[in-house]
Amino acid sequence: MYKRVLLKVSGESLGGPAGKGLDEVSLKKFAGEIATAVKAGYQIAIVNGGGNIFRGIQGIGKGYDRVTGDRMGMLATVINSLALSSALRSEGIDAEVFTATNMAPFAKLYDRDNAVKFMEEGGVALISGGTGNPFFSTDSGAALRALEIKADAVLKGTRVDGVYTADPEKDPSAKKYDELTFQEALVKHLKVMDQTAFALCEQGPVPIVVFDINQEGALLKVLKGDKIGTLVHA
Repeated sequence: MYKRVLLKVSGESLGGPAGKGLDEVSLKKFAGEIATAVKAGYQIAIVNGGGNIFRGIQGIGKGYDRVTGDRMGMLATVINSLALSSALRSEGIDAEVFTATNMAPFAKLYDRDNAVKFMEEGGVALISGGTGNPFFSTDSGAALRALEIKADAVLKGTRVDGVYTADPEKDPSAKKYDELTFQEALVKHLKVMDQTAFALCEQGPVPIVVFDINQEGALLKVLKGDKIGTLVHA
């Protein structure tokens, strides 16, 4: 169903059960799932968050202003991308880290055409550093990069298996949506992605699939078009 996708992975997912630091088991698991999909012929770009190391907004009131905090958060996403790229190479998949701002020799400066060419040749492009600007989340960065690389969908991997009427980890009566339009998600104030990211995807339009990335085989199922998670579309 989807040939080229932008996979959004939270930093907390890379931190394992504790959601902090880098968890070797989680990195290996995600790398294995992504490698299986790439070997099956799918093209994947990845944008990961940095919350397992540092979340920019957490610095407010703790000695950092918002701009400095967001810059620290961008650097955290680069660390995560470097770790995941190493795990992917261990699975036999070529991986390259691209950054929104120049960080040579640690990574290559992001260029849309170079990233797309790399994916077409069977590599995974890890696009980190957010948009390179403060006040924009990694969700917004993921949506922007998805539009630039002409992704068929944004796949948002989370700890739950879709979008619910409320947080299912806090409210056991929450109901899951199998499918939503962008407008329905907006009117219902559902936290699919932040508003900037959501607006970009709606403008594309680029559909969003929210799914449980920790479920074994889930990524490949989504790529094949299996009805798992929640589909948000125009």
